[in-house]
Amino acid sequence: MKDSIIVVGGYGHVGGTICKELGEVLPGKVYAAGRKRAPAEAFCRETDGKVLPLQLDISKPFDASLLESVRLVVMCLDQTDTAFAEACLRSGTNYMDVSANGVFLTDLEQWGRLGEASGTGVLSIGLAPGLTNLLAGEAQRLLEETAQLDISIMLGLGDKHGRAAIEWTVDNLCIDFEVTQEHYRVKVASFTDGKLIDFGAELGRKKAYRFPFSDQQTLAQTLGVPTVSTRLGFDQEWMTRGVAGLRTLGIHRLLKRSWIRQAAIESFERWKLGDDRFAIKVEAQGSVDNKETKVECLLQGRDQSKMTALVAAEVAKSLYTTEFSPGVFHIEQLFRLEQMRDWLEKQASLTVAVR
Repeated sequence: MKDSIIVVGGYGHVGGTICKELGEVLPGKVYAAGRKRAPAEAFCRETDGKVLPLQLDISKPFDASLLESVRLVVMCLDQTDTAFAEACLRSGTNYMDVSANGVFLTDLEQWGRLGEASGTGVLSIGLAPGLTNLLAGEAQRLLEETAQLDISIMLGLGDKHGRAAIEWTVDNLCIDFEVTQEHYRVKVASFTDGKLIDFGAELGRKKAYRFPFSDQQTLAQTLGVPTVSTRLGFDQEWMTRGVAGLRTLGIHRLLKRSWIRQAAIESFERWKLGDDRFAIKVEAQGSVDNKETKVECLLQGRDQSKMTALVAAEVAKSLYTTEFSPGVFHIEQLFRLEQMRDWLEKQASLTVAVR
């Protein structure tokens, strides 16, 4: 009988919160998994036995019989290939991924089209991608025709960010990536093409620049929107503009040197500037009754890592208790914002406006 949940990376920054949330409703059924048993055991002691430890290194071959009793795997680590996820889904174990690696998500999505999955896989889980996808889906439903989606994310530099998230951000400060414009794929550069975004009365207007969050590639396909973009900015605007300036000067290329990259990552870990607030602004342009219409969705909250974990926990509960079709899906293909609204509005401020 498949009745357990394995959270890979379960004693990490985000994974730990997911384990604790799930352990409260499914005590003794949730396993915090990772390469080292000692930290897993130390973490599980904090949960009074509601979460159990498991040593599991997904980079190495594993005994497939492990999955016989596993109903759901929650992945909180970046992976270099889809082999482990494929093994889960072939065995009938549901799988969800909290990582933001666009290449990996695309590869797994394409594998899902082969029809080999017996379980249900859900991708784009968290803040961005994740809540950005659900807000975009809500905006699209309020329009009859949607021509453009612009997503802007503001992160607080005073927030606690896991090392993996910091590494991912630093590594993507100086890359080129593809977006969809008028149904065509075009290449753009990270931290260019800045826009001034109104994040509400408290946060005000802040600059945000293009950044390779995977939601912009996904939503162009799943929602069929001709033009989609995602931008990133920080609560400390001098930092946002400073990073953009380094990009303009070409100094960003220095991040490719390992010691400079490492210094940048450690600086982000040490510095606690600003506070822990985050905001997501989704602007959808289209029409209703042949009249130009704009929908704006604004979500403001604190502690983006906790919010990522709470989204993941809600999806995990649904995958554990509800039967979905086999295959690989993005969050907006199986869930709507309305399903998250009750708990979400207790954690953050949400406004939706049609203009």
